[in-house]
Amino acid sequence: MIKEKYIRKLAEHELEGSDNYVVEVLVKSGNRIMVFIDSDHEISVDVCIALSRKIEGSLDREEEDFELMVSSAGLDHPFRMLRQYKKYLNRQVNVALLDGGKLSGILTYTDEDHIIIKKLITKGKHKTLEEGPEQRLQYKEIKETKPAVLFKK
Repeated sequence: MIKEKYIRKLAEHELEGSDNYVVEVLVKSGNRIMVFIDSDHEISVDVCIALSRKIEGSLDREEEDFELMVSSAGLDHPFRMLRQYKKYLNRQVNVALLDGGKLSGILTYTDEDHIIIKKLITKGKHKTLEEGPEQRLQYKEIKETKPAVLFKK
């Protein structure tokens, strides 16, 4: 079976020196390899294609067959590292807490230990969002954080 560490090393080496980085590498049964990457700015399809070709070129299908998918860590993919939290500073995120609670707000601060969210509160019959109080959350309280999907009216 192909090892996650080996795939991660290949991917990190290829992305070294750019603003792109590896978020997660999974190797599932049947050597189904999934590599999720992100960027400090925008991730392009070209970066995913180039990385996929580099990884595929480093593996031998004659020795061990595999399926490879390289993708951006999309809006449905929870944050896995501090660098992703920093990317979303001053932007809206949705946070699911370990105690079952949920909150939506503007990520105003992040460091190695905690984040600060300025909660968004729905007001009035038109359900407009207004900024509410700030809430400090330790990472150990957070189940997952994802970017908020916003639709303009």
